[in-house]
Amino acid sequence: MKQLQINKKKIINDPVFGFINLQSEVVFDLLENPVFQRLRQIKQLGLSYLVFPGANHTRFEHAIGATHLMRQAIAVLRLKGHEISNEEAEAVTIAILLHDIGHAPFSHVLENSLVNVPHEEISLLLMQKLNREFNGKLDLAIKIFTNQYKKQFLHQLVASQLDMDRLDYLSRDSFFTGVAEGTVGIDRIIKMLNVYDDKLVVDIKGIYSIEKFLISRRLMYWQVYLHKTVVAAEFLLINVLKRAKELISRGETLFATPTLKVFLENNILPDSFRKNIEINGKEVLTWYTLLDDNDILISIKEWQDHPDTVLSTLAKSISNRKLPRTLLREKPLSAKAEEKYLTKITETIIPDPELAKYFLMTGVIANNAYDKSHENIYVLNKDGSIKEINDASDINLTALTKTVTKYFVCYPKELDIY
Repeated sequence: MKQLQINKKKIINDPVFGFINLQSEVVFDLLENPVFQRLRQIKQLGLSYLVFPGANHTRFEHAIGATHLMRQAIAVLRLKGHEISNEEAEAVTIAILLHDIGHAPFSHVLENSLVNVPHEEISLLLMQKLNREFNGKLDLAIKIFTNQYKKQFLHQLVASQLDMDRLDYLSRDSFFTGVAEGTVGIDRIIKMLNVYDDKLVVDIKGIYSIEKFLISRRLMYWQVYLHKTVVAAEFLLINVLKRAKELISRGETLFATPTLKVFLENNILPDSFRKNIEINGKEVLTWYTLLDDNDILISIKEWQDHPDTVLSTLAKSISNRKLPRTLLREKPLSAKAEEKYLTKITETIIPDPELAKYFLMTGVIANNAYDKSHENIYVLNKDGSIKEINDASDINLTALTKTVTKYFVCYPKELDIY
């Protein structure tokens, strides 16, 4: 019987960048893999859709968009005389395609509740797993991803302060939230990319686009990623999962999808992944690849009718968008003020002082658009010298390098304290 030939040179119609060509059969096969397809079920911006109704795009779309930008960046650098072999081009493309493959549902929420492992580490574990399935075809991609390859600028295209990840998510998130301040000149930024002494730099002609990029990043963090209502929703979800885990640990019956139940019933630590610990006949990493937004939302929907007042009330708050009031402050909440809130909660919501703590959420959020302590952005002058962006710019970018910290307190609107 004649074997069916599959066309792997696909064209994808992306709402942000238009038609995207998949130029690699390996990239196509990775995209078709169930581990990557899972990203279709994980929203890029978590619970932000409760504030921005259009923010329903997924990490699947983001990964494809970043891959498209990587192809453009490779073409630009080659035109400027920098040697990038076909093998390196495919490897760095694979690295950016898979950079978010280890993300948990609802972004960083589960990293602070059920899975005590950074998503970057899980991404690497999944890349290594895929590499075994693909008979070593991801060897070079993994070296680039972990910055173990001789050409450092390739890693910087994947993970730096001016990588393809950031260029895509700023434009994509701006598009789907409708927040115009996040719009950046991606085409110009990519065309201005260059390499100097094995470092990714920007031609001096692109300096204004970089200034706009940094300002847009700062604005998007305050307007979208750290929006006070989004923060409230995320911490509410953390408390819902915390309460569910507590009830299960006490032996109470609680609905949960089989996959979510694994993470509610067990204390998942980094070694659980590294040592391939098995639970119910499957490795923890395998269970993780089955976990997505649907597991969380379906379970929360059922928890609305649970007899536990804390769980049901918090679940209803998320399902029906009855979110707490959020105040941003310049200083942390004092112990005296916290006691005032808790007293009000025991009088209004639930009489148990310990359970009242589930309804008061405090914390800190921080934003800096340009982290000089991490890795600088350099501008390449026409005379061949380079300058750090702050020194090259004719405007004061100090505000963008400064970490701005705000403290928040979330409490039920019924309290009406202020």
